[in-house]
Amino acid sequence: MKNKVTILIVDDEEMMRNLLDKILSREGYKIETAVDGVHALEVLNEKKIDLIISDMKMPRMNGFELLKHVKADFSDIGIIIMTAYGDTYTVKDALLLGADEYITKPFKSYEISLVVERAYWRLLSAQKENSEAVE
Repeated sequence: MKNKVTILIVDDEEMMRNLLDKILSREGYKIETAVDGVHALEVLNEKKIDLIISDMKMPRMNGFELLKHVKADFSDIGIIIMTAYGDTYTVKDALLLGADEYITKPFKSYEISLVVERAYWRLLSAQKENSEAVE
């Protein structure tokens, strides 16, 4: 199942993008990357993405702006936000805007794996409920 899931990693720090790519690729996820929110929207318009992992503080378009665009235009995509340890206001605001999960940096590789899996299963559950409601 994981090899059919495509995750878009959005972070202006190349080292973080590479780290997440390495961790999640090893688990069988397909990975795309973007350097900021503007680049992420370009990727979203070109490729099928299931989940987004986005930093909140980035140049050009920050994580909040990206979150608003995704929820408005790509509502079937799950969003995980990353934020600095102790930044509870950012987490609260992002969850209110529709983020599905969050993780605080720094994190351990098993933590990001658990958060991604939880977000993905939540997304599948919501999609199943939506398809049953249509029938």
